[in-house]
Amino acid sequence: MSHSKKLHTGFGSLTLNDSDKNKPDFKELDLGSPVSPLVTRGGSASSSANGAAAAATSSSSSSSSSSGSASGGKTTAAQLPNSDKNSSHSGELSGFSGSGPTPPRSLKPGHRRSVSAGPPLIYSGSSFSTTSNGSSSCNGNATHSVSSHPNTSNVLPSGNICPSGKILKTGMTCRVSNRTDTLGTGTGNYGHGSIVRSCRSNINNNNNNVKTSNVAVDAEEVKRAGNEMYRKGNFVEALKLYDKAIPMSPENAAYRSNRAATLTALGRLTEAVSDCEEAVRLDPGYNRAHQRLASLYFRLGQVENARHHLCFPGHHPDPNELLKLQSFEKHLNRCAESRKIGDWKTVLRETDAAIAIGVDSSPQLVACKAEAHLKLHQNEDADSCLSNMPKFEHYSPPSQVKFFGMVAEAYVQYIRAQVEMALGRFENAVSSAEKAGLLDYSNVEIASVLTNVKMVVRARTRGNNLFSSRRYSEACSAYGEGLKYDSYNSILYCNRAICWSKMGLWENSIEDCNVALRIQPNYTKALLRRAVSNEKLGRWSEAVRDYEALRRELPGDNEVAESLHNAQVALKKSRGEFVHNMKMSGEVEEISNLEKFKAAISSPGVSLVHFKEASSEKCEEISPFVNLLCVRYPYVHFFKVDVEESLAIAKSEGVRTVPTFKIYKNGEKLKEMINPSHQFLEDSVRGYSL
Repeated sequence: MSHSKKLHTGFGSLTLNDSDKNKPDFKELDLGSPVSPLVTRGGSASSSANGAAAAATSSSSSSSSSSGSASGGKTTAAQLPNSDKNSSHSGELSGFSGSGPTPPRSLKPGHRRSVSAGPPLIYSGSSFSTTSNGSSSCNGNATHSVSSHPNTSNVLPSGNICPSGKILKTGMTCRVSNRTDTLGTGTGNYGHGSIVRSCRSNINNNNNNVKTSNVAVDAEEVKRAGNEMYRKGNFVEALKLYDKAIPMSPENAAYRSNRAATLTALGRLTEAVSDCEEAVRLDPGYNRAHQRLASLYFRLGQVENARHHLCFPGHHPDPNELLKLQSFEKHLNRCAESRKIGDWKTVLRETDAAIAIGVDSSPQLVACKAEAHLKLHQNEDADSCLSNMPKFEHYSPPSQVKFFGMVAEAYVQYIRAQVEMALGRFENAVSSAEKAGLLDYSNVEIASVLTNVKMVVRARTRGNNLFSSRRYSEACSAYGEGLKYDSYNSILYCNRAICWSKMGLWENSIEDCNVALRIQPNYTKALLRRAVSNEKLGRWSEAVRDYEALRRELPGDNEVAESLHNAQVALKKSRGEFVHNMKMSGEVEEISNLEKFKAAISSPGVSLVHFKEASSEKCEEISPFVNLLCVRYPYVHFFKVDVEESLAIAKSEGVRTVPTFKIYKNGEKLKEMINPSHQFLEDSVRGYSL
């Protein structure tokens, strides 16, 4: 059963059906203009039995209203005729369709309306006129008149606009709508002075929300494709997809973290750090990003940063990761302690241990290893460490990150300067020392190295200029001045040795060469200078030893080979030995005849015979080394015999296994070796040749 209530307004009453009480209120309500009304799509209105006119309209983004007849409680929809498609109706909103009837809607008791709920009433001073959205030309029932109360004075000016059914009384406070009312300018679909609800911003906001939603969906699809590429191990394609997704949703922390994982897989660790830092900034509680940052900082050797993200508030650290971090700290502390007391072998051992547990991308740790090699006079190994150091472009640790009390990046340049100077690359040494000084200008060690490097470079330049002017004595003094600032500089010792030799001071020259070779054992210039000095002093055995070492370092140097040959001949002569048929070129002679074989091994001097087979892999492997020995020891006669082609020689010498080597001297067999190692074979040749 339907119940109704009357709402008294002082001038009339509105009838509210109970069935309409709980219907939702809609904010998307457009009111028609009293001057230039919107075209109605269709609707219904109800009138109360006592004749008081009240119209309830429902609205959407396009305005619609209708006039109702006051018959019984039944409503009739006023159907407006369709206008021509090409005609323009004042106030019509495009883009909406549908002309079906709109169900009536009535106010809930006590419910505050944010907008007016019907056609506006225009007060003319004595009566209120209700104007529907359809004009009188469309429907004769479109206008209703409500007579004013005879005792009511004309307190409202003519032309006031009031919401339908709500009559303003003197002293009433107007309720402000949530949307502002603006007067039309007379252009477009609204007439001049029309009341227009400012719904454009809502439409724009809705459109923006739709666009944002679409972009978010697209970004998520791209991210999922990136995840799939990552799972397949196609990190390059995954990176491209994440690069595409991030600009579409720049505030998404997960996209940054995923890209960081891909960059890590590609070895671009510092870029991964930047992405993880951004992810944490966007979402400070993002656990996965913190974990990745901790792992990255651990690999980079930054203990405090790794601990900060591994143990951030509200998170329980992974016990295994925490154990690894603590282990690295122990290795690092041992390095620091050993470095202070000059125990460089322990420093090497601890740095290798730290790298083994996962700190594999720390430039500072690699520099520490290079420093240990340098102090152990392993200059080439130190240089190799720096050459293989992880390189991260456009990245350096923050200045607060310290390593052995220095700014982390300054420590790397500090070690590089010393290695460059030790290897004679003085300009590079100055550049690296200056960089270290700029990065950590207050560090005493760095300041000391910078001073030393500059003084050594100055002394070396002055010494070279004096040497070019043949002022050898002054050049010796200049190089000596540089050694005061770097007593382990092998370059300065060798340069001074040359000056001593120019002055005929062979002993002084040998002494400086010895020091240089203790610092840098394979220093070829020092070896050559010492060999020449030993020749001048008639120390042929020492000269041969130095030339043999040079021959190993410079196997293709013909001058060294000739000098070695001459020294060997001189050595034999100094011993009173007969020198016969010594070949400087060093060729292995092949023998296939038994008589020639016996003649060869009976010749004066030492002979080495290589018994081989062409089909033997072992023989093929050792043959190049035999050729090298022939060059290194030209005073030894080298022969080779193919036992498959020379069965008589093999039977005569009892050769059953290849490769077999036999050493003869003056026709007498001294030694037999079956499949010897390279080192054992060379030691045997050297031992019997002296």
